[in-house]
Formats: sequence, C-alpha cells, structure tokens
Amino acid sequence: MKRTGILFLCFITFSVFAQQEPNLSRYKTTAEKLQAQLNYTRDILNLDEYSKVIKSTEKGINLSQNYPAYLSKFYFFRGMAYEFNNNQYQEALVNYELAWKYAKKARHLKNETSALMRLNYIYYALNDTTKRKSLMLYIKNVVDTTKSVYTKAVLYGSLGEYYLDYAQYETFIGYQLKAIVYKKQIPKSVANNENIGVSYCQIASAYIKMKQFDKAIEYLNYSKPYIKTSPYIMAFCSNYYIQCFVAEKKLDSIQKYYRLIYTYPSEKDSLFLNLSFANRSMSEYYVDKRELNTAHNYAEKAVLLGKKSNDDDIIMEANTVLGRVLYEKRDYKKAIEILTLASKNALTYDKESFVNINKKLSQSYAALGLWQKAYQYNEIYSKANDEMMQESAKQNIANAEARYQNKTKGQEIKNLSAQNTIKNIQIADAKKQRFYLISGMILVGIIGLLLFRQNQNRKKTNQKLQLLNQELDEANKVKARFFGILNHDLRSPVSNLIHFLHLQKENPELIDEATALRMQTKVISGAENLLTSMEDILLWSKGQMDNFKPHLQKIAIADVFEETQKHFESAENIQLSFENPENIILNTDENYLKTIIRNLTGNAIKALEKTQNGKIIWKAWQENNQTFLSITDNGHGGTQEQFKALYDDSQVIGIKSGLGLHLIRDLATAINCKIEVSSKPELGTTFTIIF
Repeated sequence: MKRTGILFLCFITFSVFAQQEPNLSRYKTTAEKLQAQLNYTRDILNLDEYSKVIKSTEKGINLSQNYPAYLSKFYFFRGMAYEFNNNQYQEALVNYELAWKYAKKARHLKNETSALMRLNYIYYALNDTTKRKSLMLYIKNVVDTTKSVYTKAVLYGSLGEYYLDYAQYETFIGYQLKAIVYKKQIPKSVANNENIGVSYCQIASAYIKMKQFDKAIEYLNYSKPYIKTSPYIMAFCSNYYIQCFVAEKKLDSIQKYYRLIYTYPSEKDSLFLNLSFANRSMSEYYVDKRELNTAHNYAEKAVLLGKKSNDDDIIMEANTVLGRVLYEKRDYKKAIEILTLASKNALTYDKESFVNINKKLSQSYAALGLWQKAYQYNEIYSKANDEMMQESAKQNIANAEARYQNKTKGQEIKNLSAQNTIKNIQIADAKKQRFYLISGMILVGIIGLLLFRQNQNRKKTNQKLQLLNQELDEANKVKARFFGILNHDLRSPVSNLIHFLHLQKENPELIDEATALRMQTKVISGAENLLTSMEDILLWSKGQMDNFKPHLQKIAIADVFEETQKHFESAENIQLSFENPENIILNTDENYLKTIIRNLTGNAIKALEKTQNGKIIWKAWQENNQTFLSITDNGHGGTQEQFKALYDDSQVIGIKSGLGLHLIRDLATAINCKIEVSSKPELGTTFTIIF
C-alpha cells in the first residue's frame, strides 16, 4: 500500500471534458502557442490518456527550446505519463530529471518543486538510494532557504515520505505536520483542502505501522472535514479505518467501512485498488478468526480486483494474503504457487511483506517434505528478517539513546533547579539594588530631558524670530525695489512733461501756433501714456507685494516694443527705433521684462541728453537656440566702473545717476537671463539681454 500513499497528491481527480488538440496556427505569438499546448496536455493527462500526453509533450518540447520554464513543464508532464502508464519508471526518471534541470535554469521554483516531489518517489521505486539521499539533502537546503509557502508545503511532505520508507515514523510524522502547517497557509481551494486531508491520512498510516491504532483513528478523524468532497480519498481513508478495526477486532465498524467503500464513485483503477485493499483486510480478519472459507472468498476477491487495478503493489499484497489463507487451509502446493508470484515484487514495495512471504514459502515446502526448498526459503526469510530486525534495533537504540539523554538532562535540570533557587535569592537582592539605581537614573534622565526640551524650544523660538526678521528684511527690500521702479520708470516722462510746461510758461514767444499745437498733442499723448504706465506699474506692484516672484508666460516681443515706444514717445530730439524681423515669442514674465526694457531705455535717453542727433535702437533676434535683445545708443559711452552694479551685488548705483542698474540686475536674475554691456568712449553703449 506504500505506493498509493505516496501518490495521494498526484491522484486528486478533476472533471475534464474531452479535449481537442489546439490549432496552433490560430495563435500569433510563440508564448500563446505554448500556453495553448500546455493547457491541452494538462487536460488529457487528467483524462489518463497517456499516449496522447507523450505525443503532445513532444510537440511542446520542440516548440519551447528557448523557453526553459515551458520545457520544464512539458518534460514533467511526459514523466507523469510514463510513470502512470504501466510504471515505466526509467523513462519517467529521464524526463523528471530534465524537468528539474530546466526549472532551475528558468529559476521557476514551483516547477522545480513538482519535479523534486516526483523524483523522490522514482528514486525510491528504482531503489536508487544514493541519488535519493543526495536529493533529500538538496530538498532540505531548499526548504531551509525558501520563503515560498507552497514549496515548503510540498517538500516537507516529500522529506516525510523519505523517512516513512525507512520506517522512521516519528521523523516522518514531524515533517508531515510541518507540511500541514504550510498547506493551511495556502489560499483555500478544493485541491488544497484534499491535500491537507491526505497528509492526515498518511500520518494515520504511520501510526498503523507502529500499531498505535487509537492515534491512527484520531488522525483519520482529523482528515474527514478536508476530504469529504473527494470520494477517492474517502475510500482510502475508509481502508485505513478498516485496518485499525481489524486490529481491534471490531467487526461492526469493519463492516460499516467495508460497505462505505462500495458506495464511493471513483475512477476505475482507483475503485478496484480500494476494493482490493478492503477485501484483503476482511480476509485478514477472518483468517485470525479461523473462519478460513470466508477468508478465502475475500482473498480471491482481493486478487481479482487487484488485477483490475493494474497496480503491482496491490496485486502483491492481495496474493500474499491469499497465500497465507491457502497455507492455513493446508493447500500447500497452491499456496506455494501464489506466494511465489507475490514474492517477485514484494521486496520492491514492502520489506515486511517480503519477509512474511518467504517465511510462508519455507513453511509450505516443509509441510510437503521438500526440505531443500524449505531450507532455501528459510535462509532468504532469515536474512531479510535479520536485516529488518537490525534496522528496527537501530531505531530502537536511537530512541533509547534519546530517552537516556532526556533522562540525564532531566537530572541535570533538577540539580540546576536547586542551584537556581540560591541564585534567585541573590538575584532578588540585586534586583532591589538595581531598581533603586535605575529609579535614580530615570529621575536624572527626566531632568535632563526637560532641560533638553527647554533648550530645543528656545532654539525653535530663535529660528522663528530669525525667519520673521528675514521676511521683514525681504519685505523692506521689495518695497525699496518697487519705489525704485516707480521712481525710475516715471521720472523720464514726467520730466519731459514738466520741461514743456516750463517752456510754455517762460518763453511763450519762442513757440509758434503750429509748434504749440504739435507739442500740446505730444504732451497729451505723453500724459496718457504716463497714466497707462502708472496704472500698469501700480497694479503689478500690488500683485507682487506679498511674493516678489516672476510668473512665466508666452509674450510677443513686438507688443513689448510697441508699449515701450508709446511710453517714451514724448522724448525730444531722440530717434527711437525697434527691429524685430523674426517676430520673436518669449516665455518669461512680461512685467519684469517691461521694467528692464524701460529702465535700459530711460538710461539710454539720459545718456543722450548732450548728444546731437541721438539714436536708440532696440533689436531682437535668435541664434544658436538663444534669444537676444539689445539696446544701442550713440552717446558718449562710459567706463566699466559705471556699469559695475550689473555684476557686483555689493555695488548699488542710485537713481539720480540715471542708470538704475541695481534694478536691472535683480530683475534679470529673477527671470533667468543675463545682461552684457559693451561701451566705447564717444561711440556709444550697447546692453545685450541673453535668454
């Protein structure tokens, strides 16, 4: 029954309808084709159509040469097809090892987990103890390092099965309980619930091996809520119940579960397997009761159903029971025939069965007087029994050593307990002293904390005062800046207006009627422009008082030039011209730029007061992804010292000088542009604004 216990996790059945192989030409990408082929392969595997699975995986393997994760899955499915199709373990082994190889290459932990689980059983079935032992070391490393709940759930189960095969039941149960803990952390689903139930059933089977039938029944009861939706697993658990009640000689309970097994619908192979198991248990019960004819009937049913299940392990165990019944009925020749048949696979699946078969063969030959044969099988029986007893003895010795160590440690604990009592008294006194010391330290700490908090509050207050002072200083600077802008921008047009009024009042005879009319028109226009400029500047100043920062937007240089021309059209004896052939658009603050241009224009006009035929030219152009604005006058020029305020923050030139360069410097910096100046004596000055 060992194989069926190990394969529980792989025999959870699914309802799958008949599948048609996908037409891969319908899919555009290789990934879509691979997924379609993989889904089809999984479906036909669940239908037990193993020959179709092998063909389908061949196609998938050829298609997925550059996709190791898919290669791993196709090799895994092909391995399952070989394994479950008449136990072709060698072919299954090759494919499972390839599945493991490509899963590691793809770093696909879930695929690797599946491959490791099946390899554990295949190495067992092929009796390759060296590879299996190496595999267990690898699995232990994986479960110790991974954070995957799924991997821990599956591989702890595989570790448990390894120790179950070597009759180390306590170790097996420990690993299986760990597996259950992680299985319960996996999101709930029908399949996962069944796996939890299967693990409880496997623990029950271990307790049956240890002949602790009450514990086995306890764990079978644990499994019931998890497997109630799976008739196949319920049938297996019912067989375990039967084994327990056979040992306890409870016929009513035996018959109850025997009848239940016949009510569970299942796949035909698993149905025959479970029925064979049940009839074998019934035969064993009646053999022990010496009701040999009834036992013989059940044994023959077990063999017949075992053959229908196509499971070599089940057939071997059914023949073992039938051979025993025939021996008890003194039909020694028939017993030898059946037991010889059972012995072929017994050592592969169950060493205990192998020992019992050879013992009965030896006794059967002895009963017929064939002493040489009896001796031959007795030798086989004795050797196998000695090996099994040695393994059991090793386990018993290990358990005895563990118990001795526990006892020794218990005595040491008692001695240490007495010493601890004395030390506890000393510790209590030390605790009191430590309490007073800690209390004093806490008090000092509280005082220190209060002083620290007071100091921190003082620092915060000072920082707030410093910040307020900075804000006040900045506000004063802003006010001074705006007064400077108002003074500088309005000085020139107001000066021109006053100059005309003085001329009209003091020398009216110098002005003829046409000139008076022209100048009057110019004064009116200048006054209107002055009013417009005042409103513009005052509104801007009001909006900027709280936060003197530029507001960028797209502006046309043509509009700025036009407004500048209107602002200074009252200027006498000066030709003011503007050149903007490219109709440049700038992303900047309009008011900042206007202020800079008005200041530079006012400075140029001031510089041309004593120049005949004064000219001022504004130009706008673009070059090398940069925008340039320049103003050129033909005045007397100046020295570098006069323009130092443009570059040196420590230099501030007053408004009366006519330059106002400190305003130009600050505003240009705010809108992220720089101003260069070139001045030649008697030739004039050029200011260039570079964006």
